[in-house]
Amino acid sequence: MNKYLNISKIAALLLVATLSSCDLDINDNPNSPTGSVVTPDLILPGAVNSTASDLAAYNNYGAFTAGFQVPGKGVSGYGDQYTYNFTSTTYTALWTDVFSHLKNYTSIIATAESDSKYTLYGAAAHILKVYNYELLVDNYGDVPYTEGATGTNAVSPAFDKDEDVYPALVKELDAAILTLKDGISNAGSAKTLSPDPIFSGNLTKWIQFANNIKLRLLVKATGTSIDSFAQSAFKTFSSEGFLKEDALINPGYNASSNQNPFWTTFVSSIDGTITYPARFYLPSTYLFGFYNGTKLDDSKRGALIYVNFPNTPTAQLANETNNPATPQYAWGGKNDKASGVFKGRDAGVPVFLASETYFLLAEAALTGHVLDGDAKSNFNKGIAASFSYLEKDKNNNLPAGSDPDGDATKYIQANGLNYLANFDLALSQDQKLEAIITQKYIALNYIHSHEAWSEFRRTTYPKISGTDAKTTFVSIRSQSTHSDRLPVRLLYPSDEINLNPNTPKLTNAFSNPIFWDQN
Repeated sequence: MNKYLNISKIAALLLVATLSSCDLDINDNPNSPTGSVVTPDLILPGAVNSTASDLAAYNNYGAFTAGFQVPGKGVSGYGDQYTYNFTSTTYTALWTDVFSHLKNYTSIIATAESDSKYTLYGAAAHILKVYNYELLVDNYGDVPYTEGATGTNAVSPAFDKDEDVYPALVKELDAAILTLKDGISNAGSAKTLSPDPIFSGNLTKWIQFANNIKLRLLVKATGTSIDSFAQSAFKTFSSEGFLKEDALINPGYNASSNQNPFWTTFVSSIDGTITYPARFYLPSTYLFGFYNGTKLDDSKRGALIYVNFPNTPTAQLANETNNPATPQYAWGGKNDKASGVFKGRDAGVPVFLASETYFLLAEAALTGHVLDGDAKSNFNKGIAASFSYLEKDKNNNLPAGSDPDGDATKYIQANGLNYLANFDLALSQDQKLEAIITQKYIALNYIHSHEAWSEFRRTTYPKISGTDAKTTFVSIRSQSTHSDRLPVRLLYPSDEINLNPNTPKLTNAFSNPIFWDQN
């Protein structure tokens, strides 16, 4: 048996590895590409595509917990979602898949440390490693960071406390930024970052993206046990500033072999099989109130997102008796729409929305860190950026006649007496924060629902009350003992518990909140 594959076989294997969400096997199996063949430029597209798939899974989880999606009448089998009584077998892929894919990023980092021509790939991998670790910390708390993704003590890595991981992630971002800045200064060198399925080798945008992630970490850390670290780190942002465009992943999505994973999860498979969310799910009645005038009047975005708005049926979580029947494609997608949440099988997957960037800058300004504009200006820009993303086509372009800035202005005017849309009416710090987080909740709807869920746990916004479907998204079958009758975390998977004695011992999902959850 030959130790190395012929060129055609290597090309075929690398194409599959690049376009699939599976991990590359970089060991010495004579039937697989070896570590010397599978280089960072070949690993990165597949690794990034894996992260896009993970985001689809996190969005699905967050859409249940944050009140964005609800199974309709006659749909059963959602016991964990209805009761919130999560176990070690609930949403296990959110842990296992991310850790599996982190191996690819750490492999890139290791190669970059030994081969200088891949230095820029190493910096990008560090940034994406941080991005993935934040997903884990924000939903599980303590994680194996120091040992977990490096291969050190791989069988039973130690768990680092969540409040210790955040500062380490910020420092990792800072180091990556310095590497990228050096790459810009030495543009004539042989070091490149291509292929790059996010920023097409634009190093400045990678730095700005890193600043965005750092900003998100520091905003969440403000007022917590690591507040002193956050206050100091707010003064250390790179001069390149923040990315104020929608950052999209697209390693070559297409309708015949490797489509956008959000489309695969929420619309239909390549062969046209309709997915469960498309067939059985509805928006919650609570959420719909932010569009149909119950809480806010937002007919433009309502029509962009939902089929037959404002007559789209809605439902309450776990109400299997009074919920309406589910029409297919409550969120659109059937006709490969050019606007809305799901833009097409070959559209890019958002990894960071411009709207979130603006709302983070608004909250930072609210707490005394005016990094790029005041709270009000960033609040209004965040609303406009939300309209912009939804109005864009699958090629990330605004069709002729689109006017997101004008639509945002009309929206604010239509809700001119409500401080949730008119920032001038938010008189107290609490009202201003509520307005920012509520608009972020709306902007993240069914795109990054998990992030909206984190922000709700951190701030308790948007407000919920009582048990009526219009005033709360909490399940009517909740078993949570937490004050708001919601879960506060996910539990570690059973495999992690059984194989790693260092795994924290938890009894339920209603206690041991993430360190930034102060409620």
